[in-house]
Amino acid sequence: MNREKVWFSFFMILALTLNFGFFYGEIDDAIHHNVYELFAVVIVNLIATILKFGDRTQMGAMLLATSLVAMVQLIAASIVWVFVEHIQHTGLTPSNVSTIVALSGGAMLANIISVILLMIEASRFER
Repeated sequence: MNREKVWFSFFMILALTLNFGFFYGEIDDAIHHNVYELFAVVIVNLIATILKFGDRTQMGAMLLATSLVAMVQLIAASIVWVFVEHIQHTGLTPSNVSTIVALSGGAMLANIISVILLMIEASRFER
């Protein structure tokens, strides 16, 4: 058993499930989307991305690319949240929440692709 692959798989699946938890709910209702859950998704995705550095295989490159895409989407969602709350002072209007949730949805799609790639990679191993 390869411990690096186990840890990466763990964090990738955790990132997907946390992201789903944040994404799920009314897209424009701030009550359904917790800032701490978004923070947790960013941290877990960052850990998964860091764990993928150094893998020189083609599959590793694809997994790193999907992790980087998820990070860009999640950081953008976090920036929007901080901007509307602390700089613009407009608060979480339905339009702002929709933007944040849509960006996290893009990250969730990247996480789904990562998990699919993990399943493909696991099925290719011969015993």
